[in-house]
Amino acid sequence: MGEPVARPSTLRVAYLGPPGTHSEEALRASAGGPVEPVPRTTVHDTVLAVQQGEVDRALVPIENSLEGGVAATLDALAGGADGVHIVAEVVHPIHHLLLAARGTRIENVERVLSHPQATAQSARFLREALPAAERVATSSTAEAARLVAESRLPWAALGSRLAAELYGCAVIAADVEDRPDNLTRFVWLARGAIAASPDGGAMGGTHKTSIVFWGFNDNSPGALVSVLRELSDRDLNLTRIESRPRRTALGHYMFFADLDGHASAPAVAAALGALGERVQTLRVLGSYPSLSTTESGGPAGGER
Repeated sequence: MGEPVARPSTLRVAYLGPPGTHSEEALRASAGGPVEPVPRTTVHDTVLAVQQGEVDRALVPIENSLEGGVAATLDALAGGADGVHIVAEVVHPIHHLLLAARGTRIENVERVLSHPQATAQSARFLREALPAAERVATSSTAEAARLVAESRLPWAALGSRLAAELYGCAVIAADVEDRPDNLTRFVWLARGAIAASPDGGAMGGTHKTSIVFWGFNDNSPGALVSVLRELSDRDLNLTRIESRPRRTALGHYMFFADLDGHASAPAVAAALGALGERVQTLRVLGSYPSLSTTESGGPAGGER
């Protein structure tokens, strides 16, 4: 007999549940190996499941092409999840469907349930097709589909095709998002130190480094520009920056930024060192391969 074939280990992966969310769709599309999906009720709980060692990985949305940064993810990464890092990213197309119990007609819909992001991404459709319908926020698009499937009232949900299949809903309108190129960037999270670039950081723009920083004289004119000069003076390309309130006092923010290059590249390492000396807190959220827009990408494998 030949040698036994080694079976790949199955990663436990947390995602925003219940089953049928766009997060689960993205997980299925980008896993790249055997996984055990572990649904969580909030994005915060999803991130903390990695921090607390309950799962090996998590997949969470971090940015949408229509609505911008996902606040729950950014706040969780900047908050108590200091042992969690981004290890991969995937850009996934998001198509919202209007789901209802079988036999429901769109003109009879009195209430539309969904996650606030999905509602915002489909705002034009809702204004034009369902102007009188009440909007109700739910914890996820799949939870909305589940509630609609169980209700005997003329309700509808904005959700995924996967949710329609899982909860037995009829699709009464397809692709209702405001733009057909509606994309969400998801990130794979893992616990542990940031891995060094396999080429010592020489790959430059083929890697991306995500950071968050706060605590400088942000009330003075030009303070943010002065801080960011640590990047521009080293010819580093800043591909994204946004702010979130620090929740300490009005007018004080934390800044999330993505820049080209791996954290172990000499120029990036020097810039981060200099930036760290000018702010109260600097955290590297991850340094990982940078993907172009694609339907699937980020592997679930790698260091465990």
